[in-house]
Amino acid sequence: MTHPLYDDDAYRTGCAARVLAVHAGGVELDQSVFYPLGGGQPGDSGWLTTDEGTRLRIADTRRDKASGTILHLLDAGARPAPGSTVTLELDWARRHRHMRMHSALHLLSAIVRHGVTGGNLTHESGRLDFDTAGAALDAAHIQHELARLIQDDLPVSMRLISGAALAAQPDLIKTLSVTPPMHLPQIRLVEIAGADLQPCGGTHVRRTSEIGALRVSRIESKGTRNRRVVLAFAEDAA
Repeated sequence: MTHPLYDDDAYRTGCAARVLAVHAGGVELDQSVFYPLGGGQPGDSGWLTTDEGTRLRIADTRRDKASGTILHLLDAGARPAPGSTVTLELDWARRHRHMRMHSALHLLSAIVRHGVTGGNLTHESGRLDFDTAGAALDAAHIQHELARLIQDDLPVSMRLISGAALAAQPDLIKTLSVTPPMHLPQIRLVEIAGADLQPCGGTHVRRTSEIGALRVSRIESKGTRNRRVVLAFAEDAA
């Protein structure tokens, strides 16, 4: 199985790795800095350089649903040989925007105190759906509170909890449609000091100031009960 180096250090942008296998769906490595699609966060992209010096584009990273294997999906062309050593290089600009937006969505879930029924993010935007029982949401208030929490420069940290301990604290689980894997002996919690604590396996920034300025681009009605809040980076509006 692939050792997920992004769990140890989300800021690591590259590594050497050994090719365990080449599948029809992608290349399996012994370790990787590439995050696979999951938890609403896209899979990473970047480059793989073979020991012969051939540079190949990694278009996406996915986890095989049946085996749990992390697969690096290469563009059409050559493939590294099983057993060979390769070098990975992350598309850091894209990944860092994922980290910024993912942490922003955690802040959003702390501001809008309703159950989360869905969510997704890209390198351009992020959204959460909330079961507000039909109540309206105030975009100006949400944007003001996001700006305040970002300006407060709150530290973001990770710690582990057992599935049994998490089950005893159901208030930590904000998602109504997806339940963390309670059978696992260890589940990662992401904590934004004084603002939010919830289980999450994604990648995040170290401090909220790193998120940068955000804007609430829109709030949509998604049925009689649900409201969707969409965030974007203020820098992209220029």
